[in-house]
Amino acid sequence: MPNEKLPSEERRHFQVNQHVLWSHLNDAQKSAVSSLSGFGYELSFMRISEYESIVVLLLGDKPATVDIEGDINTDPQITIRH
Repeated sequence: MPNEKLPSEERRHFQVNQHVLWSHLNDAQKSAVSSLSGFGYELSFMRISEYESIVVLLLGDKPATVDIEGDINTDPQITIRH
């Protein structure tokens, strides 16, 4: 059976345990995520690249992000796909 590449627009989605995500956060991110959780935001996923680690939280459909330094952005210019 030959190796076939999936179309680039197809992605595999799975639910990641919040405890697993939490364990990958640094102290600054944990503090910021805890603060946002107090307002009802829920830890959703992380975007990790060679240069950055962004934590994404959701309050309904409203995203917020926390960067590697713990800085919070409650109006990020990102699109969340469902």
